[in-house]
Amino acid sequence: MKRLLFVSPHYPPDGAAGTHRARVLAPYLPRHGWRPTVLTVNREAYEGSLDLELEQMADDGVEVIRASALSATWTRRLGVGDLGLRALPGLRSAARRELARGDYDAIYVTTYPIYPALLAPSLKREFGVPFVLDLQDPWVGAWGASVGPGTAGAPNLKSRISRTVAAVIERRVVPHADALTSVSSELLDSLRATYPVLETRPSLELPIGLDPRDIELASSQPAHNPFFDSADGMCHVSYVGTLLPLAMDVVRVLFEGVRELRRTDPALAARLRLHFIGTSNQAQPGGPERARMIAREMGIGDLVTEHPARVPFAAALRAQLASTALLILGSTEARYTASKVAPALASGRPILAIAHAHSDALRQLRDANDATVQVIGFDDPASVRACVEPVSQVLREWLRVSPTSRPPAERLAMMSALTAPVLAGRLAGLLDRVTEPS
Repeated sequence: MKRLLFVSPHYPPDGAAGTHRARVLAPYLPRHGWRPTVLTVNREAYEGSLDLELEQMADDGVEVIRASALSATWTRRLGVGDLGLRALPGLRSAARRELARGDYDAIYVTTYPIYPALLAPSLKREFGVPFVLDLQDPWVGAWGASVGPGTAGAPNLKSRISRTVAAVIERRVVPHADALTSVSSELLDSLRATYPVLETRPSLELPIGLDPRDIELASSQPAHNPFFDSADGMCHVSYVGTLLPLAMDVVRVLFEGVRELRRTDPALAARLRLHFIGTSNQAQPGGPERARMIAREMGIGDLVTEHPARVPFAAALRAQLASTALLILGSTEARYTASKVAPALASGRPILAIAHAHSDALRQLRDANDATVQVIGFDDPASVRACVEPVSQVLREWLRVSPTSRPPAERLAMMSALTAPVLAGRLAGLLDRVTEPS
C-alpha cells in the first residue's frame, strides 16, 4: 500500500471549514490503495472552543501527527493570527522527520490556510517526493481587491497586503505542483490560464463532500435545537454556513422575494421564518448580524433570525434536519462552490439554491436530479434581480403546501458522487497517476 503525507493544519477537534477535507477523505483512502498520515497541529494551537463532538465523529483509525505552533495569544499582539503562519516552523520540522523515513510516495497539502503550501516545493526537492496541491478556496480572489473587512465590506490595508502576499505564494508554489485538486473546475481553468505549465499536469475537481456516517451520527444523538422550535407550526427555512461578502447581493434578492410575498399575501408570509446560522465563521460570539441588518432595512426583520458565531458541525447538521427547508446562497463569482451543498442534500430537506448559473454548486444540485431541490441561477451580477419573482414563488409554494422531505438514506443514494468513499477513490486515482514511473 502506498503512503501519503496529508498536510492539513485544520483537523478535529478544530471546527473550522478547512478541517473537513482531511476528515472526510483520509478514512477511505486505504480502500483505494493509499494509507494516509495526517499532519496537523497541536490542539492548543486552535483558537476558540474545540468541537469535541466532531472529534468523536473523526475516524480513530487514521494516523495523526500533531506539530507545534506558536501561540496566538502573543502572535496576535504582532498582528499575526493565521494558523498556517503560526504553525509553519512546526509543520516543516514534523514533515521532514516523517519524510526522512523514506517510505512516503506523495504529499497532499490542502489549503486554507495557504502558508503551509510553501513547504511543498522544498520538501519535494529534498526528498524527491511529488506533491499534490488542494485549493478549497482561491488564493487570489476578490478579497483585498473589491471586498474586505472595511466599511461596507470594502478592502482595507491589511486585506490588500494579504492579497499581495497570496499572489506571491501562489507564484512560488502552484507551478511546481505535480497535480492540483480544487472544489471548483472554474478555479482550475483559471490557474491553467495563468500558469501554462499546468496544462500537461493532472488536475481534479474534488468537492468537499460528506462522510455518509455524519448524518447517521448527528441524528442518532438528538439534542435540543437552540435556533428555533420546529414544532411551533411555522415554516422554518435555514441557511447554515458562512455568508461571503460577494453573497450579499444574493441575500438581498432573497429578501426582496420575501418582501414581495409579504406584500401580495401577508397572512401566508406571517408563517415564514428565515434562520441564518454560523454566518461569520468566527468561533467567538457577538459577530455582526449582516443578514438581519439587511432584513431590517428592508422591513422584514421580524421574519429573520441570525446566529453569526460558528456552530459545531453536528449541531449544524441537526439544525438542518430540524428545518422545514434549506437555503444555499451562492456568490456572484462563477467559481464559487459551496461546501454546504453535500450536507444540505444529505439532510433530505427541500432546498432552494440561488447562485451563479455556471457555478459548480448549481451543477452539483442539478446532478442530484431531485424534484425537491429548486435551483435559481443568474448569469452575472446585473441579472441577480431577475431572481426575485422565482424566489417569491418557491417560498409561496412551500407555505401553501408544506414541502416533503426525503429520507436521508434515499438522498444519499442519489448523491453518491459527493460521498467520501467515491471522492477518496477519485483522489487515489489522481495520486496513482502522479506516482506512476515516468
